Amino acid sequence: MKILIVILILLIAHLQYRLWWGDGSVSQILAYQQRLDELKQQVEEKKLRNEALYAEVVDLRKGQEALEERARDELGMIKENETFFQVIE
Repeated sequence: MKILIVILILLIAHLQYRLWWGDGSVSQILAYQQRLDELKQQVEEKKLRNEALYAEVVDLRKGQEALEERARDELGMIKENETFFQVIE
């Protein structure tokens, strides 16, 4: 009977060691969960960015207005027979 109790105590000690400090321990699982949460947040941010870029691509494909606006803002272009006024505040 004493041998059985010793074996059970050793088995419980071994399982407790693996639970708290071994491979797949509680602290390691928490670290993995935190990393997973960070990655999910990064994925969500990238999805939102991709959706915005896709909307911009669709807008550029559909109409001339978006092309004109982009040419005016980024390239400083103006239409023919149009006067450019720059307001400095």
